[in-house]
Order: sequence, then structure tokens, then C-alpha cells
Amino acid sequence: MADQIRVLIVDDIPETRDHLTKLLGFESDIEVVGSAASGSESLTMASDLTPDVVLMDINMPDMDGIAATEKLSSQVPTAAVVMMSVQGEADYLRRSMLAGAREFLVKPFSSDELTASIRQVYTREREKISRMVAMPAAPGGGAPSAAAEDGGHDGHVVAIFSPKGGVGRTTVAVNLAVAAATELGKSVVLMDGSFQFGDVGVLLNLNPKNKSIADLVPELEAGDPELSLDTFVINHSAGIRVLLAPPSPEMAELITPAGVKRVIDALRRNHDLVIVDCTSWFNETTLSILDSADVVLTMLSLEITSIKNMRLFLEVADQLGYEQSKVKLVLNRADSSLGIRVADVESSIGRKVDHTIVSDGRSVVYALNRGVPFFLSNREAQVSQDVLRLAQAVSGERVAAPREEPRKAAQKKSLFSFR
Repeated sequence: MADQIRVLIVDDIPETRDHLTKLLGFESDIEVVGSAASGSESLTMASDLTPDVVLMDINMPDMDGIAATEKLSSQVPTAAVVMMSVQGEADYLRRSMLAGAREFLVKPFSSDELTASIRQVYTREREKISRMVAMPAAPGGGAPSAAAEDGGHDGHVVAIFSPKGGVGRTTVAVNLAVAAATELGKSVVLMDGSFQFGDVGVLLNLNPKNKSIADLVPELEAGDPELSLDTFVINHSAGIRVLLAPPSPEMAELITPAGVKRVIDALRRNHDLVIVDCTSWFNETTLSILDSADVVLTMLSLEITSIKNMRLFLEVADQLGYEQSKVKLVLNRADSSLGIRVADVESSIGRKVDHTIVSDGRSVVYALNRGVPFFLSNREAQVSQDVLRLAQAVSGERVAAPREEPRKAAQKKSLFSFR
């Protein structure tokens, strides 16, 4: 018999706990190992019972679900949290995901929605743990992650660049990093290479003071690089580390090409994957990033100006001596109906598009405005699957075949009308 999914139910209303327990009792592959009446009680029970999935209500009197989830993430990291709430507002979803929740169910929800969420979360967590245990070699002949302890770690650097703004470069960079960390088990650091007007912090809801590359560069020049990284690189709840751009544009002048290279080399030694979100224009620091990168993901869209700029960039890349295998073309919003076909793009620039990402403005903009990567809030969407395949490609993982857009599930009659 297949392993059962061990579930802990946390809700301050006894009737809700009883209903959920009885409902899940009909599922042969799910076992309810316990139920807690408060957030603090859930911490004790989770430590003792080590559940695979925790169904967590967000509104509880002593310790709410968000605070409990934050503590569970550190105390019982193998327990994946599915948050439940009658409030479906963006702020609740954003705070839940940042606390470490893997799914968010808005009450009332159907039995199919509940059991599907539990199974999906369980499957994703098991796959992530399996990858972390196996930990394949880094692309380009690099050593496995465990080699970091011996000083032999040499991570893969991916620069995301576009010769034209507005093509979704930063959005793809953020979600690519999250996909590689959460689904592929990679240790990932995301560096904001747009030093004057970086947006990585906005998309991840981060805005700390004195934690940016402008603060890190002089530290690397003067002291221990390991200590400097721990001080200035931020650990995000999505499972990635982040090095932000300076908080004010004038501080970009403090960052030199040599300093950028030193930072990337330090990040490479400590992570499987270094993803750098570059600015959209050439300067010495951007060229330093592109030179240091193992792969340059160059983004374009189905717009004539984007295609023209891409053609010019490819000419420059050839003059810089970049191998064609180093520069990969990523067509964003590839299914947009703008009168330009993918074949037209390839004919114009003289080479094939390597990767495509579909257009999903609703999911992308909604996630952006909440400060939660869409790969976390809508992992099953086609745009998320496209980003995952891109992450697999740059990480050297086996790339899964594209799948069809899943059909919308038929609306089920709700089983829960209570809080």
C-alpha cells in the first residue's frame, strides 16, 4: 500500500475540526493524525506527530495561522502548510505565502478542492526533498551542493537581460528563482543587477535598509566574503536568497565592474544557481555581469521594437565573442495575438527561439501587485509551468514536455459554510 499522507488539522472551532476529520477519513491515502484547537497547540503537536501536511486556519485567538506557520517553517520544516480562511483578500494570501504556506483555500471550499490541495502539496514536497537528497551535479561540470563544505562548490550563473524594457524581465527572474528553489531543490540567490531602479525587492515585498549590493561590495573588498554574504543577502520565505539593488539611484555609482565580478564570484561559491536580473541598457557593470554569466537568457516579446533591439544585441554579443550556446532567446507572451508570429521573429533575427512563455496577464499582474511570485500563488497555471521548464533547462534538469492548459474544474457544491 502506498504511503499515507499524514495530516494535522488546526482550527479553533470544534465542529470544523470534526467535519474535516470525517471528510478526510473517506480518503484511503490520507490519515488525520491529530487536531489542534490553537496555533500554539499546533506547534507542540506538529513536533510530536511530524505530519506531512498541516491544515491551518488563519483566524485563531491565541496565535493566528500566519504566526504559527512562520514558527512551523523553522521548527518542523517537513510539514507543508495549507492555509484556510474565509478572507480571500490579497493581503491574507500574500502574508500566508510569505510565512511559508504552500496553498491557500478560501472557505467555503469543496471536498475535491481540499483533497486535491493536500495531495498536490504532499507530492511537491516529496519531490523537492528527493531532489535535495539526490542533488545532481551543477551544469557545466560543477560539483554537487555538498561540495560547498569542502570549498569546491562552483554554482551556475544565469544573467537575464533584455535590450528593451517592458518585456517582463524582472518578473521572469523572480519566478525562475522561486521555481528552481521550490521545485528543483537548488540553493538559489537572486541578485538585482538593475542598480539604479531595481524592482526585485518590490516583487518580493522586501525593503530592508543597509542590505544591498552597494553595502556588500566594500565589505568584500575589505573582509571575509562568507561573513559579508550572510550579513547582506536576505533569506526570503519562498526558499531563495536575495541581494537587492541600492535603495537610491545615486548609490549605483559606487558599484564598479570589478566589484560586480567579485560579488558574483562570491555568490557562485555559495549557491547552486545565481540568477542576475540585469538592466535594459549596456554599461560597464552590465557587461561585467554578462561576461561572468554561464548563460544569458535574453528576453523579447512579439513587438517590432523588441525584435529590432534583439537583432542589434545579437550582433553585439557576436562582437563580444559570446558563443551562441551562451545566449539563449526567451520569447515572453509568446501566444499574444499581435499580428507577429514566432516564425516571423526567428526569420527576422536569424536564429531559433530557445524558450517560450505564455501570456497570462491576470495571474502575473495580480501576483505582482500582492508582492507574491505567481509561481507560488498559481503554481498550476501554464505560465508557471513554462517558467518551471525554463528553470529545468538552466539547472541542467530533465525538461518535461509541455502540457496542455488544464481545463477548469467543474464547480462543486460547497461542503463548508462555516467560518
